[in-house]
Amino acid sequence: MDTVLFTPKEAPLFNSNQQRNVKEAMEMQSINQPQNSHTSTSISSDSIELPSASGKWAPRLLMECARAISENDSGKIHLLLWRLNELASPYGDCDQKLASYFLQALFCKATDSGQRCYETLTAVAEKRHSFDSARKLILKFQEVSPWMTFGHVASNGAILEALEGETKLHIIDISNTLCTQWPILLEALATRNDETPHLKLTVVDTASTVRSVVMNEVGQRMQKFARLMGVPFEFNVISGLNHLGELTKEGLGVQEDEAIAVNFIGALRKVEVEERGVVIRMFQSLRPRVVTVVEEEADFSSSRDDFVKCFEECLKFYTLYFQMLEESFYPTSNDRLTLERECSRNIVRVLACDDGNGTEGDSERRERGTQWSERLKEAFSPVGFSDDVMDDVKSLLKRYRAGWGLLLPQGDHESGIHLTWKEEPLVWASAWKP
Repeated sequence: MDTVLFTPKEAPLFNSNQQRNVKEAMEMQSINQPQNSHTSTSISSDSIELPSASGKWAPRLLMECARAISENDSGKIHLLLWRLNELASPYGDCDQKLASYFLQALFCKATDSGQRCYETLTAVAEKRHSFDSARKLILKFQEVSPWMTFGHVASNGAILEALEGETKLHIIDISNTLCTQWPILLEALATRNDETPHLKLTVVDTASTVRSVVMNEVGQRMQKFARLMGVPFEFNVISGLNHLGELTKEGLGVQEDEAIAVNFIGALRKVEVEERGVVIRMFQSLRPRVVTVVEEEADFSSSRDDFVKCFEECLKFYTLYFQMLEESFYPTSNDRLTLERECSRNIVRVLACDDGNGTEGDSERRERGTQWSERLKEAFSPVGFSDDVMDDVKSLLKRYRAGWGLLLPQGDHESGIHLTWKEEPLVWASAWKP
């Protein structure tokens, strides 16, 4: 059973009048409407240092508010929420955007409304998204940033090498990238010197915003591309799962004469923390030739009983992400705004929701590469990426703007490689074998 990030004291943080006042101040935080970032209030700010014209003010004020919530200081919470509301805007600079989205999570935490807010944000996201819009956004993101393609290139390289010479391939794909990873792999299979193998691709759908009709369209496009490449191809979708632990060898349609690869892209973090070992061992039982794992580098798991520590880790991660978006997109880019709004749901989920009220697919308990390595080593052995794969990854990074880099393992205790932004590790990619 998951534990609440922060358990409030018996007395509520706000009495009914205070809560109503804060909620009125927060009405300008609507995710759908522009807001005035300089609305005046009658609250005194003598005890709160105002942000200077230069320097990063949002992290300081946000952390101060998180500490006030942890200490149950209702007066300071009220004052800081109001002050942040004055300064925040989803249409401003990076600090204003961070203040806007983290303010929403702080308000939800302070008023114990996180689950309701999260469900509302999820419903809004589902109404906004169509297959075409989601796919175009993913492809646009891949154009301006290697955030996703880094893991695709590393994983594809490891899979192709592990399955080389096999005639019947079965890739079990657990991700939410709408199969944008696989056209390049199909093309590589089509150009192999030996006989073109038969490829079965089984997609395990665990994303709440991806429906069966969407995956059917993805499958049709994949089938068409495979025919174009001349690769014998079979596409299957498994959906309707409550958690990955429900998967079985029979349900996956695994055959004895197939060479199996399991591909996790941002999927293991959606498994409840206590169930991760069970899920990993289940996939071990499939006896795959290779398992590829790509996860974002952040620890929202070990700090979940300490709200301030978890908030600090979450703020650090999304600050880097927002800064990357700021340098990758035009300031008026609607794609950038959409990607930032997508973060708001995850931020609320991490900081303001009780895990016991959510589903596995909504969980955002990320772990660092070193933590994943310890879990995976209980069932698998790490496989270092070959020189050819590393050359492909380095060539990929050269296509993007300056600032992106590659961090190799430091010592025997580390596995996998990291994508870095301004020398900060952001994405971890690794390969494993039984």
